[in-house]
Formats: sequence, structure tokens, C-alpha cells
Amino acid sequence: MTKGFYNLTSGMLSQSRRLDVVANNMTNLSTPGYKKETYTDSTFEEVLYSLVGNKDKTGAQVIGEQSYVLAPSEFYVDYSQGGLEETGLNLDFAIEGDGFFAIQAEAGIEYTRGGSFSLDEEGCLYLPGHGRVLGMDEQPIQLTTDAIRADSQGNLYTQDGGYYLGQIGVFTFADNAQLVKEASGLFGANGQAAAPTEGLVHWKWVESANVDMVSEMTQMMTAQRALQSAAQIIKLHDELLNRATSEVGRM
Repeated sequence: MTKGFYNLTSGMLSQSRRLDVVANNMTNLSTPGYKKETYTDSTFEEVLYSLVGNKDKTGAQVIGEQSYVLAPSEFYVDYSQGGLEETGLNLDFAIEGDGFFAIQAEAGIEYTRGGSFSLDEEGCLYLPGHGRVLGMDEQPIQLTTDAIRADSQGNLYTQDGGYYLGQIGVFTFADNAQLVKEASGLFGANGQAAAPTEGLVHWKWVESANVDMVSEMTQMMTAQRALQSAAQIIKLHDELLNRATSEVGRM
């Protein structure tokens, strides 16, 4: 009977984690460049059950196989392209296709698809709350003013086009699945080499989160119902176990 408690408890933990992921996705619906996460259960290796005697262990009969949910399970990031939204702001940029902006954060270089930038006190292009935006040479981009122009390769010029200011870096990786989501919400390279690329950059646009609200709401309701059902069944299982240990023992 204790197996039932384990299965139900692991199911409740699994659905709780799924609800946390869905809630985080919905919270970041308006975050530029946010990539939604998905939660997938993983299991221990299958266990083979056999019926054996109390003293004589010979002649065992195979009953079947069973697997158990492993905690913690796996989290995955969906790197698919989000929709592009025009903002009309001079320091907003969006990448179409593969690639990431590089940010010089406190912990090192991190990467993001969010291109809603600003200027810091020294006139460098930066991502608020994170760090300075790096160019193709992996150096901060000095602008001093937001009166700029940009082309589809991320080259930046003064507003009249007469002075070149730098180029926003767009970097790709051999395997995006190997990136690590840091506590900051940006991505770490996890030992991979970042390759500069001539990505298609949209000026005065941002990439919206690739979160489908209808899909997330559906997953949330499904997880909530599964969690509630497991909670009710575990109460019944507890009552059944109490009866087995109290009433059956008196017989």
C-alpha cells in the first residue's frame, strides 16, 4: 500500500512543478524575447515484480513491471521564434531567425532574445537590470545618444547617417538545447563557443514571448484537476490503510 502513497505523492509534486512552470510562462507573456519552458516527467528504471513464497523462494511468478516518477524531472526551453512587434523606439531591436544578443552581466557574458535596450549613465547600450550590450567584437557599444539609425545587420549610425557607431552583436550556438537558463532569466553558454553571425536585425521592433495563452490556460486547468484528484485519492488511500491496520488486525 505504501507504493500507492509514493505514486500519489510524486504525482502531486509533478503537477505542482508543472503549475509553477505554467505560471512563470504566463507571468512573462509581455516580456520581450522570453522563451517558454515546458516540464516533462522522467522515471526511474522499470522495476520487475514477482510473487515469491514466505520461506521457500523458489518458483517465483512474474507479476509485472512498474516505474516510478523521478523527482526532480526535466525542464526544457522552447527556442522557437516569437512574433515581432513594432514599437517605434530607437533602442529596440529584434532578431529574426537564429541568434542571441550578448550581455555583459556581473557573472559573465549571458545571452538573450530580448532587445528592449536603453542607455546607462556612461552612454553605453545596455539591457536594464542585466548589463551592457556587446558588439560583434564582444565589447560594449558606446552611443552617448539615442538619436541613431540602424540597418538590418545591426550596424548603428548617427541619425543623419554620417558617423558609424558600432554593430550590435548577434551570436549563435551549435546546440541551443545545451544553453543554461541562469537565475537572471538570461542564458549561459555552458561551455559552448558563441559564433558571431550576420543575423537579420529589425530596428524599432522587439520579439514578443513565444507563449500561447490559450495553451498555457489549458495546461494549468489540466494540472490543477490532476493535483486535486491526487489529493482526494491520497486521503482515501490513507483511510483504507488505517482500516487495514486497525480493523483487519482485530479479525
